[in-house]
Amino acid sequence: MASVTIRNIDDRLKQRLRVRAATHGRSMEDEARDILKMVLSQQETSAGSLAGAIRARMQPLGGVELEIPSREPIRDAPDFSAL
Repeated sequence: MASVTIRNIDDRLKQRLRVRAATHGRSMEDEARDILKMVLSQQETSAGSLAGAIRARMQPLGGVELEIPSREPIRDAPDFSAL
């Protein structure tokens, strides 16, 4: 099994983890492991495309109609024969 060290945790966050671990009758390490397992397993089941996630988040805000610019004809290729 791999080990992970987490530095610079906010004191309030650490205190909340300590209280939550005590409430469940386990160590802070066990509690953190369980939280990570729970959160990451939820994300795996709801994983979809990034575009779908963005669309779902923005859909309640409504759409925006953008003007499509007109296209110009393709330019002629440059002539490099004189070089």
